[in-house]
Amino acid sequence: MANQISEEVAAKANAIKEEANTFFANKKYEDAIEKYTEAIELNPNIAAYYANRAFAHTKLEAYGAAILDGDKAVEVDPKYAKGYYRRGVGKYALARYKEAAKDFRIVVKLAPNDKDAKLKLEDCEKTVARLAFERAIANNEVVKKVSDTLDLKSILVEDSYDGVRIDDGQITKEFVDDMIERFVAQKKIHKRFAYEIVLQARKHFMEQPSLVDVDIPKDHKLTICGDVHGQFYDFVNIFRLNGRPSETHAYLFNGDFVDRGTFSLEIILTLFAYKLLYPTGMYLTRGNHETDDMNKVYGFEDEVKAKFSETMFKIFSETFATLPLAHLVQKKIFVVHGGLSSRDDVTLDEIRNIDRIGKGQPGQGGLMSELLWADPQPLPGRSPSVRGVGQRFGPDVTENFCKMNNIDMIIRSHEVKHQGYHVEHGGRCVTIFSAPNYCDSVGNKGAFINIAPDKEKTYSLDYVQFDAVEHPKTQPYGNRFRAGF
Repeated sequence: MANQISEEVAAKANAIKEEANTFFANKKYEDAIEKYTEAIELNPNIAAYYANRAFAHTKLEAYGAAILDGDKAVEVDPKYAKGYYRRGVGKYALARYKEAAKDFRIVVKLAPNDKDAKLKLEDCEKTVARLAFERAIANNEVVKKVSDTLDLKSILVEDSYDGVRIDDGQITKEFVDDMIERFVAQKKIHKRFAYEIVLQARKHFMEQPSLVDVDIPKDHKLTICGDVHGQFYDFVNIFRLNGRPSETHAYLFNGDFVDRGTFSLEIILTLFAYKLLYPTGMYLTRGNHETDDMNKVYGFEDEVKAKFSETMFKIFSETFATLPLAHLVQKKIFVVHGGLSSRDDVTLDEIRNIDRIGKGQPGQGGLMSELLWADPQPLPGRSPSVRGVGQRFGPDVTENFCKMNNIDMIIRSHEVKHQGYHVEHGGRCVTIFSAPNYCDSVGNKGAFINIAPDKEKTYSLDYVQFDAVEHPKTQPYGNRFRAGF
């Protein structure tokens, strides 16, 4: 039975809800969540309050929290279509396609004229059918990797192609410089060269362990960058501000190169090309967005299909599965995209020996998934993540991991920070985020960390902040489903 609320309290709650709506409209989602929560505490009987808060959680990728709010909305009002809709979006984002389809089916029944819900239901049903078909094939025969069957020699480069070419498989500085200029001008490279870059990168990463050691020689420098999420023009600006990769200046990009922004393909091809040009001048960590589930929802799959082909996306998927999961810098800094495990006994050697290639996709549980999805929290211990995958870990967890593995700190990414970086857990945990004005809406700074050998200790850290730059205005990929995000 609903709580009895006076007209005065109900009116106050509604006024606070309107404040929350204003925050939401201005893309201040955390403030909106705070206000929706105030309204709910005053009047827990309004399903729309929970659905609105679920939408704000979705904007912050807190899908677990969005699902819980969807649960509450339909508990308050079992015929409230938007509650099922918000819950379905959260489940879809976490690749829970069958469950999402059930919610969208209810929405279509309650609101037969909702075209968007019909499209989402159709998308879910097609995805469920495709995954079932792929599982059936995998159970009945050995499925060959597309990467192992593609014949590059059959792809001819027309005489009219005006870019620098790859000859005899050799990536040159001239080629990489020309490729970046083409991308800045919104031009593509030939598909033959794109395939060659990705296939060579896959071969290289397959030979690396899941935890890669990075040593910085004397008079060299390493720059660590966080998420860049398809923001190619901000990505190039990092090199403009800080210098391009070279034999003496290495970069480590810590996951989430793709999705969200509309120039993900340009970023990942540039990163792979630099890795091939300077094997010890570019290091790449897998992020939670270098996965099939995220690429389907957040645009990279559709972007690659639009700019090249489905075959190209399959090869990217197979290559992302070979990316290392973490790096160890100067034997003292553990660099990982998400964070720490739900277990206290995880060693660097265990991480180093994870069979990431055999597993392929990280799934939503276990050590590999946790490394990609976890987030720090200020309180001790661990708690469930609002994302719906992974968990949150406190300063005591970080301290224990560092002491047990004889390291100083962890550097991770995965979360937008207003200043571009954030230091917590007594200096043991640093978040670095390198996509300024994230999604053209958050207004945050980007940042990177320059690390160099130090005479008095193993290394020194220098944090550098930067602002967003202008870029061409384009429509997001994957927009048919993204309407609900």
